[in-house]
Amino acid sequence: MRLLTAFTALLSIVTATSVFADDNSLNYNIANVQADATRQVSNDEMHATLFVEKSHKQPAELSAQISQLMNQATALGKKFPTVQLKTGSQTTYPIYDNDNQKLKEWRGRAEVQIESKDFKAASQLISELQQSFQTASINFTVSDEQRSKVENELIAEASKNFQQRAQLLAQAWNKSGYNLVSINLNTSNFYPQPMMMRASMAKMEMADSVPVQDVSAGESKITVSANGSIQFK
Repeated sequence: MRLLTAFTALLSIVTATSVFADDNSLNYNIANVQADATRQVSNDEMHATLFVEKSHKQPAELSAQISQLMNQATALGKKFPTVQLKTGSQTTYPIYDNDNQKLKEWRGRAEVQIESKDFKAASQLISELQQSFQTASINFTVSDEQRSKVENELIAEASKNFQQRAQLLAQAWNKSGYNLVSINLNTSNFYPQPMMMRASMAKMEMADSVPVQDVSAGESKITVSANGSIQFK
């Protein structure tokens, strides 16, 4: 029994020593490397938010007015098959007098959101909606399909850049080469700020001032970063 116990203890020491040695081998000649791949991509998708705001002393009448306008917007959106129009948030809240004691009226607000790759059709729809709606914001982004395609290309590019940088680092330290320990690939997107439209410009005539179709959609920067650890040989 004592012999078995002693053998078990000896085996534990040998195993622990082996694990410790393996851990130490991973802690020597380790270097962290980072490499990026970036591309400017033309924005190919338009997003816009328009809203209607009404006031009335009777909440039921207010709700009916807003519902009518929203139904009209939905019907109008169906005339543009290349444009996606969907309803956004809707809120109704009371308005009190200056003393915050007496209820003066009810105010309601409802939004519609537009998304399309067809800038011309989307611009025309926005222009027609502005007969009743106000423009809250317009911005341009890279579509999911285009972004996915570019990211896949940048992943390969970032990986090659990582390998080149790792090899240069190994040469700088007079090493014969390296082994990859770990690597992480991360994607980041930078989109330009949206064009914010002042709410007080109730029926802004975009065709007469700054037509949406004439506004540059701009570009977005897509970056894939490869960062990880290597071990010199």
